[in-house]
Amino acid sequence: MTYLKISVNPDGKQKKAIWMDCGIHAREWIAPAVCQWFVKEILRTFKTDEKLNKMLQNLDFYVMPVFNIDGYVFSWINKTTRLWRKSRSAPPDDCDCYGVDLNRNFNFLWATVGVSFNCCASTYPGSAAVSEKESQALTEFLSKRTDEILAYFTLHSYSQKILLPYGHPNVSAPNYSELMKVGLAAAEAMKSVHGMEYEVGNSATILYPFSGNSQDWARLIGIPFSFTFELRDKGKFAFELPEDQIQPVCEEVYVGVHHIIKYIHDKTFHNGADSGAVLCSFMMWTFITVTTLL
Repeated sequence: MTYLKISVNPDGKQKKAIWMDCGIHAREWIAPAVCQWFVKEILRTFKTDEKLNKMLQNLDFYVMPVFNIDGYVFSWINKTTRLWRKSRSAPPDDCDCYGVDLNRNFNFLWATVGVSFNCCASTYPGSAAVSEKESQALTEFLSKRTDEILAYFTLHSYSQKILLPYGHPNVSAPNYSELMKVGLAAAEAMKSVHGMEYEVGNSATILYPFSGNSQDWARLIGIPFSFTFELRDKGKFAFELPEDQIQPVCEEVYVGVHHIIKYIHDKTFHNGADSGAVLCSFMMWTFITVTTLL
């Protein structure tokens, strides 16, 4: 599992950070494409975009382009495997079916709703919470940085929604109103790019109830802003989005995520007044670090 760290002027001081991961479900190919586009746009524009430049003085970005590597590779083999969803972990002793739904394997109300204990089912949550190497790796990484990470973004497809915690119908995020306000503003910004509408709300209400997902777990451990973006489309092409839609999706999602990060940055740093950063692109060093969790 490989993640990228984008850091401007690293001086050894711990900075606040943003996390984004894509491709936790193998068949959702558009998500890794958007993660890669996000990295490209940050690196392409940070010297000329004064606001982004300012944000990078105060924030580091962590981006994991493909969360479910084995499942993703498996989905590329042929038409038969194209719609594979789960990981490729070995089956339990009493079953012949490979894989776990990694977005049901996290340790928050694990396996209480929206799962199937049939190991051949697409929503099989595993034998226990955090039983899988992939969820273990992310759990360890983020748990060590709860004071550092301000926002968790996870990108999925499809249905054109911005989902807020929680997926369990009996639990509500303490900052739900703020998350809703920020999400609605992001959806408006996204609509201005190509006219696409994204619905905003908590997962259990506007999608379906489910438990053990990464977004809910991230909010539980104290990451204040946690969002799942369900990308295009609304079902016409579903997981097999045509090639000519890849760049438009990347463009609109970048704008939405950028809008949320801007809000978080300005709230955290009081509109940048306490940063003291020097905005001179000629004096800046930009580091993009590639690191593996597994």
